[in-house]
Amino acid sequence: MIFVGLGGIFGAISRFLLGKWLTSKTSGVFPFGTWIINISGSFLLGFLAILNLKEAIPEWTWFLCGTGFLGAYTTFSTFGYETIQMLQSRKTKNALFYVITSVILGVFFAWIGSLIGDVL
Repeated sequence: MIFVGLGGIFGAISRFLLGKWLTSKTSGVFPFGTWIINISGSFLLGFLAILNLKEAIPEWTWFLCGTGFLGAYTTFSTFGYETIQMLQSRKTKNALFYVITSVILGVFFAWIGSLIGDVL
């Protein structure tokens, strides 16, 4: 569907630009860019998913923003790659922190987003 593709274009560009900007503002010891992008994307997806399930948004909005934009904005592959890089560099504590906080905070913020979406 065209909406998924359009959303994906803007999601990928947003991830790239925001990730690059966040990386320039941090030390580079920890992948804050991907971490923040994935957590914020989880929040937004939780919010939109509830609105979609409640049929509070049109289907095209879900395809454009949820499937397209947020599907391209968040990135599990980069998360996996960065984790492997930290492990290979013997930064095991950073890798464990990254994995644990990404999963816990990602699910937590998806839940918070869904709670907010449910109130609307």
